[in-house]
Amino acid sequence: MKRTICIISACAICAFVAAPLAACAPQNDEQSSIYRITAQYDGGNALTGRVELDYFNDTDNALDSLCFNLWGNAYRQEAQYAPVSAEMSAQAYYNGESYGGMTITDAAGGQWQVCGEDENILEIELESPIYPDEHAQVTIDYTLTLADVNHRTGVTENTVNLGNFFPILCAYGQSGWLEYTYCATGDPFVSDVADYEVQLTVPESFKVAAGAQLCGSAESGGAVTYTYRMQNARDCAFVLSEQFEEISREVNGVEVKYYYYDDEQAQVVLGAASNSLEYFSQTFGAYPYPTYTVVQTGFCQGGMEYPALSMISDECEGQTAIYTAVHETAHQWWYAAVGSDQYAHGWQDEGLAEYCSLMFFEYAPQYGVTSAGLLGTATKAYRAYFSVYNQLFGDADTSMERALNEFSGDYEYANIAYNKGLLMFDAVRAACGDEHFTAALKDYYTSYLNKIAPCEGLIAAFCRYADCEGIFNSFLNGEVII
Repeated sequence: MKRTICIISACAICAFVAAPLAACAPQNDEQSSIYRITAQYDGGNALTGRVELDYFNDTDNALDSLCFNLWGNAYRQEAQYAPVSAEMSAQAYYNGESYGGMTITDAAGGQWQVCGEDENILEIELESPIYPDEHAQVTIDYTLTLADVNHRTGVTENTVNLGNFFPILCAYGQSGWLEYTYCATGDPFVSDVADYEVQLTVPESFKVAAGAQLCGSAESGGAVTYTYRMQNARDCAFVLSEQFEEISREVNGVEVKYYYYDDEQAQVVLGAASNSLEYFSQTFGAYPYPTYTVVQTGFCQGGMEYPALSMISDECEGQTAIYTAVHETAHQWWYAAVGSDQYAHGWQDEGLAEYCSLMFFEYAPQYGVTSAGLLGTATKAYRAYFSVYNQLFGDADTSMERALNEFSGDYEYANIAYNKGLLMFDAVRAACGDEHFTAALKDYYTSYLNKIAPCEGLIAAFCRYADCEGIFNSFLNGEVII
C-alpha cells in the first residue's frame, strides 16, 4: 500500500518532536488511495472540511464515476433512515430532538450530484474513465452540522464525536459501488483501506483523541491545528473534549492511550485494552497500526470501533466497561485489519469479536469473566429471544444471513449476530480443537489483511482444519436448535 508524506506548514514543523517526525517519514508506493483531509471545528455544532482524494483503481473495471457515502446526512430532519432506533432515542437525544447533516458545497474532478435512496450518496462523474491501476483525483468541499446526540457523529454531553465525519468512498463490490443507506441497527459501514493525511483544527481548549498517528501541531489565533497520518485504514475518526484526562502505556512498540473524564477505574480499562491488544497480536497476527486510542464518550450503545480508535460509552461501568474495551479492541482485527461487508453479514465481525473476547478472558482470568459465564448468558438470552418472538410472531426468524435492514431492531440483531454468533464459533472451536481453531484465525488474518473478506473465506479457513461447513450452515440458515 502507498506510503505518503504529511503535508504541513512551516510553523507546524517547529512543533514536531523526534519520535512523531520519524514515524511520519515518507515510504512511497503508488498502489493505494490517499485521503488528504482538512477540517475545522468551530467549538459548537459545525465543522467545515475539504477532502482531496487521490483514488487508485484497484478494481478489474474501467470506472466512469466515483460514489461516496455521506453518512452525516442521516442526521438531517427529513432523513428516511434515522441513525438512532426508536428504543434508543431518549438515551441518545439528551436535549430532545436535534438534527444535523452533511452539505456538499463544491466538488472538482467531474460533474457531481447528491443522490441515493436517502441523499446518502455523492456521485462524481469523472471527466474521463479510469482504467485498472490508474489514478483519479477529486476534491470535495463540505460542511457538517452536528446534532446534539450521544452517537457516532454528534455533540454529546461531554464530548464531540467525529466518527464518519467526511465523505468516504463506497466500497466496490461485484455489482459496483455499495451504496448502503444508514441503518440504526448494527454498523452499516463498508469501505476499503486507504492512506490518510488529516489536518484538524480545533479551539485550543479541546483535547483530541485520535484514530491516527500525531505528526505535529501548530497554534494560531486561539486554535490548534493537529496533523495526523494513517496507513492502510478503512476510516479515520476523532473524539474531542474540553474535559479529557489521558493515560497511556506502550505495548510492543504500540502506544495505547485512554482518554476519559469520569472513570474511577481508568487504569483498569487501559490495562484491559492493552492486555487484549497484546494477546490478540500474539494469537492472530500483529496489530497493524502504530497507535491505539480508547476513549470514554457519550454513546447510546456500549461501544463503537474505528481503525486505531474505540469509543466506550460513559454509561459503561465495572466489568461492562472492561468487556466493552476488549470487544472493541478485538474489532481492530475483525473489521479494521480484516474487513467484511458489515451491512450484509453483520455476524462475521461481531460474532468473531465476541468469541475472541471470550478467548482473551480465558487467557486473563484476573478480570473475573469466564467462558462458561459468557456462553451461559448468551444461551439464556438467545432462548428468551426465541421464546418471545415465537409468541409475538408465531415463528421466530433464526437465520443469521440477513442484511441489517432485515432485522426488526436492536434486540433481534444482538441475539442473532452477537449471542448466536458467539455460540456458533464455540461449536466450530469444539469441532476444530483449540490449536486448529487458533491456526484458522491466523490464516484468515494473513489471507485477508487490508482486504474485505467474503464470509466464504472465513468458513474456508476453518474447513481446512475440520469438517465444520455443516456447523456454519446450520447456524447461518437457522436450522440449529439451541
